[in-house]
Amino acid sequence: MDRSVELPRWLDLAVLPAVNLAVALGVAGIVAAGVGFDPAEVLVLLVRGAFGSASGLSYTLYYATTFVFTGLAVAVALHGGLFNIGGEGQAMLGGLGVAVVALSLEAALPAWLLLPALVLAAALAGAAWAALPAALQAWRGSHVVISTIMFNFIAAALLSYLLVGALKEPGNMTPESAAFAAAARLPGMHELLGALGLPWPRTPLNASVLLAAAAAAGVWLLLWKTQAGYALRTVGFSPQAALYAGMRPPRLVMMSMGLSGALAGLVGVNEIAGAHGRLLADFVAGAGFAGIAVSLIGRNHPLGIVLAALLFGALYQGGAELAFEVRGFSRDMVFLLQGLIVLFAGAMAQVAAPWLARLAVRAGLAVPSHRGAPRG
Repeated sequence: MDRSVELPRWLDLAVLPAVNLAVALGVAGIVAAGVGFDPAEVLVLLVRGAFGSASGLSYTLYYATTFVFTGLAVAVALHGGLFNIGGEGQAMLGGLGVAVVALSLEAALPAWLLLPALVLAAALAGAAWAALPAALQAWRGSHVVISTIMFNFIAAALLSYLLVGALKEPGNMTPESAAFAAAARLPGMHELLGALGLPWPRTPLNASVLLAAAAAAGVWLLLWKTQAGYALRTVGFSPQAALYAGMRPPRLVMMSMGLSGALAGLVGVNEIAGAHGRLLADFVAGAGFAGIAVSLIGRNHPLGIVLAALLFGALYQGGAELAFEVRGFSRDMVFLLQGLIVLFAGAMAQVAAPWLARLAVRAGLAVPSHRGAPRG
């Protein structure tokens, strides 16, 4: 039997993703050099564009907020043994829930009541949209991957239908809702910091970043510090063992997907109530699918997801700066960099693990184990 090595958890969660990221950046640098760009200059401008100014940092955090929600949504489902690819549609329904409540109640409720109602509406709408494929999986055996993909298309069609019909602003040629009243708009970070006497540029960054931080902490507490979280992770690891222990896998499937959909629905709070102030057709813009990469790179752990979301936020913002600053550097190059990071840190996440394990053994950080295969 092979003498495999089980990586210490801190190496698996922190060092291995960092190694994968370094490899991805190295390959991206080779590609950039091959097409005539200076890799060092590209990296410096990327970092400077994402973190070198208050405005750049704000945009990075704004993008990262959305990715935290979608990354946590994927992670919660994965811990329950489910691969939720429906974050895109669940985020759309979250935005729809925000718009319906905002347009219906903005004249009747003050902001201190309306804003929590918007958050609740986004979470409930996303959870309800996820509950439908979850029920098909739990009681009819329909594979959740297939059903959530299908529900993405249904959500997009529903949103488009409403935005050219019942929710369309009269007299506006663009398929979008009317603008929300001030009471239905989340305060921007420039307003929050300004109230404390701290000047900050006006950007889309809003109070949702605090909600994202609370969501990450809440998911960690739920999954690792509560009985319900233990049961959810148990059914994800082994449904048969969970059933033998007296747990009810169908109920836990519904719980996992419902919470996953609620987290994805919170994208609507950041994008609709926080940034745009009205319902748009394409406000999700692929964030649901990016959440899959964010979760995998973050090793399905809330802290790792926050860091991975910051990475993707930096790529979005820094990439926009690169396309502006470097002549001939297109957005396609930024997409290439994102793809390489997903490839090495996601799909090929364990390729570097054997070499890292050998180094860990030599350094005395890990010991060989008599197991048939290394931990995946």
